[in-house]
Amino acid sequence: MEIQIDSISNESSKAIIDIILPIQQKEFNVQITLEDQPDLLDIENFYHLKGGGFWGAKINGELVGTIALIKFDNDSAAIRKMFVKKEFRGKELGIAQKLLEKLIDYSNKSNIKNLYLGTVTVLQAALRFYEKNGFIHIAKENLPSKFPFMNADNVFCELTLKK
Repeated sequence: MEIQIDSISNESSKAIIDIILPIQQKEFNVQITLEDQPDLLDIENFYHLKGGGFWGAKINGELVGTIALIKFDNDSAAIRKMFVKKEFRGKELGIAQKLLEKLIDYSNKSNIKNLYLGTVTVLQAALRFYEKNGFIHIAKENLPSKFPFMNADNVFCELTLKK
């Protein structure tokens, strides 16, 4: 099974939404709607235009995972939209790891030195994944002033990239 990680844009919005919303709403019961996430309908302006990116993992042409990066300062960016369909999760395929590595590689090439993310307490597996990849928990008040908050987020992490 070959996993392809590529940059994706507005033409993939429906497939992106079809992955993310069911995971948020049904699997983890996070009270968030598409209206709360207008970025999903305008990938190019929210992510690509400002120096960030949006990547998708595909298997046999099917989008099975996503990760996004919002550049919000000269050398800082926020990770968003890290989701993998339930049946494609785990170490066997390593999709989440491959997506994160693609984002970190892009960040290094783009002189982004600090990565931040916000998530929700209920996503314990995601938090463990980030911790294993060197992210450390930080208090909300210690985030950069330009960090793009999502209302649902209540746990925050940071990773300083090494050159």
